[in-house]
Amino acid sequence: MPIDPDHLLTYAIPPVTQDYGPADIALYALSIGMGQDPMDLRRLAYLGAAGEARAMPSIATVLGHPGFWLADPATGVDALKVVHGEQGMTLHRPLPPRGRITARTRVTGLIDKGPGRGALLYSEKTIANENDAVLATCRGTTFLRGDGGFGGASEPVRAPHQLPDRAPDHVFDTPTRPEQALLYRWNGDPNPLHLDPAVAARAGFPRPILHGLCSYGCAAHALLAVLCDYDDSRFGAMDARFTAHVFPGETLRTEIWADGSFRTRAVERDVIVIGNGLFQHREGS
Repeated sequence: MPIDPDHLLTYAIPPVTQDYGPADIALYALSIGMGQDPMDLRRLAYLGAAGEARAMPSIATVLGHPGFWLADPATGVDALKVVHGEQGMTLHRPLPPRGRITARTRVTGLIDKGPGRGALLYSEKTIANENDAVLATCRGTTFLRGDGGFGGASEPVRAPHQLPDRAPDHVFDTPTRPEQALLYRWNGDPNPLHLDPAVAARAGFPRPILHGLCSYGCAAHALLAVLCDYDDSRFGAMDARFTAHVFPGETLRTEIWADGSFRTRAVERDVIVIGNGLFQHREGS
């Protein structure tokens, strides 16, 4: 049965209020590999090893996470054929190391790619503090592989950022660990595809794969290091497309251009896993 676009576009996703603090900040930073060099004081600042931890900008992607709401039968979506396609975020101000936030997620667009070709669902999450000041906005594109042909609009599709046609200006390697998905799950994503070998096998993978948002966090670390000198107050916005899976234990090489363009490669397989990336500094930084 085709999805009802009007229903999905107005689907009420409950807001999420969350208290977070040093343990959450440090767990997230550890789960994207920030602690691999225990002598790097710039990285240790995001782990609370010496004083209160600074919040890694990409923690915005997991704060106030609404859960897998598309699995609700009321959405009409074939949840088994849902794929995370793109992720973006804008930090309007540095995230405090502790506090209470409320996140509100809504559907912002729905594109019908046609029968047998699926659909694109655009969503947005805003994160506000207790004074209703918006701290961050996160953007997502979800590919609904089993839900095309419902008679909806086929435009406008967001155009991917085009990377420069030359060698990158910087390269930053992040080795991932074999157990990294088992740690990252505690940020609020217990999807068994990343944890259970049997589930991964049924999905066609030889072993569990890394969370896409973990790979995204590794790329954010590279951008923070290379373009912000580990100063989170300079981190403005980051958008990218997921292009392939990552196996825990692979090395992620983020290739960065001076204009903020970037992509991430799984070195061992020489596969681009995050593409069409664009980073922007915060205005005035």
